[in-house]
Amino acid sequence: MQTKGELIDDQWVINGQKIWTSTAQYSQMMFCLVRTEPEASKHAGISYLLVPMDTPGLEIRPLVDMTLKAGFNEVFFTDVTIPGDNIVGSRGEGWAVANATLGHERGSLANPNATMNRLNMLIERMKKETINGETLIENPIYRDRLLQVQGKVMAFQSHALRVLSAKLNPGQDVKVGKMIQKLIGTELRHELEGLGIDIMGELGTLYEDSPHLRDGGSWQFAYMYFLGLIIGGGTSQIQKNIISERGLGLPREPKVQGV
Repeated sequence: MQTKGELIDDQWVINGQKIWTSTAQYSQMMFCLVRTEPEASKHAGISYLLVPMDTPGLEIRPLVDMTLKAGFNEVFFTDVTIPGDNIVGSRGEGWAVANATLGHERGSLANPNATMNRLNMLIERMKKETINGETLIENPIYRDRLLQVQGKVMAFQSHALRVLSAKLNPGQDVKVGKMIQKLIGTELRHELEGLGIDIMGELGTLYEDSPHLRDGGSWQFAYMYFLGLIIGGGTSQIQKNIISERGLGLPREPKVQGV
């Protein structure tokens, strides 16, 4: 982490850049992890600062991804100056705050109710799309794929309710449960959206403003979007490592020794 913040006359002066800032082009405020203690080791030197988006010295560059939309941005800081009390926690404690933020993010990236709603849309679409005069809902191969996805969605909802119940009971740790929710939820949505594309046949390859798009191209958009969320908020590989180590108590992944 190279972006640095210096406290000068009770004001933070920030220089550097931040990438993958969601909806920065629309936001009024952002948080940024900056290195404020250059002599401290790794995570110990990071602080969590809040930056108003109208502050002079900020430059936002949208990043168009494979959804063909700019959901993310690069943000560049050139002597960006903010009040000294625009910090969450204390100096050097930003990594702990960031982990709390990530915990919330991971639990919200794949909403189980939205997933069930999307499943219902898929079922309705399968009742309309046809192959040789037969609706896809009557085709045994596609119906079998639908039932497999439906079973996963129902299990996913049950897991989300278990996490919610744990939150309401003091002393229960839901961190691993949220990571499971993020891992399963994003991969499940990607699978569900992929089935939606498959049932449309060659029409599933269309995008943007084709007159033959189904549901406004939402299946194509969401398929690409959730592929990105499998990476965002910690990749599926990272989630599996954390779940195995913290949840199952398996040995930590060995570190590669330097040459």
